[in-house]
Amino acid sequence: MTIYIALLRGINVGGHRLIKMADLRHLLEKMGLDKVQTYIQSGNVLFESEQDSKQLSCRIQHEIDTKFGFSVPVILRTSIELDQIIENCPFNVGTLLEGESIQLSLLAELPPREGVNHLLKFQNDTDEYQIEGENIYLFFRQSIRNSKLAAQLQKIGVPSTVRNWKTINKLATMAKAME
Repeated sequence: MTIYIALLRGINVGGHRLIKMADLRHLLEKMGLDKVQTYIQSGNVLFESEQDSKQLSCRIQHEIDTKFGFSVPVILRTSIELDQIIENCPFNVGTLLEGESIQLSLLAELPPREGVNHLLKFQNDTDEYQIEGENIYLFFRQSIRNSKLAAQLQKIGVPSTVRNWKTINKLATMAKAME
C-alpha cells in the first residue's frame, strides 16, 4: 500500500469553504481509504491506498464537491515523494533568520513555460524560488503576506497549494509513523 498525503487548497480560510476535519476523515474512510489521519485545519490528510494518484485526486475532489458543495483542488504526494522534497530543498533550512521562512508550493502538474516566465519577474532580493518538477521551493526574507512573488503563484497556470516548511516536515514525520 502507498502512503499518500493529500493537500487541499483554500479550505477553512477566512470563514469560507469550511470542512471539519472529522467530516473529511469520515468521507475518505467511506471512499475505502485506509488509516486516514488529518493534520491541522488547513486540509492536510494522510492515508493509505493502492489506487493511482491521478485517479485518487479526481475522486477525492469529486467526493468533496458532492458532499460539501464546492470544488477544492486536491494535490497528492506519496510519502516517498515528500521525503525527496525535503531532501532536495535548495535553501538552507538550518540558518533561517528571524522573519525568514521557507514555503513549498505543491503543483498538480508541471507548470507551463508561460507560468514559469511570469514568476521570473517577481524574484528579487527578498523573495527567491526554485522549481523542481511539480514543486516550487520558496524562500522569503520577509513575511509571505507582503510578498509580490507569493501573490503571483496562483497565476502559474496549474492548481497548487502552499504549505510552510514546518508543516511539510510534520506531514513527513506522520507518514513515517504510518509505515
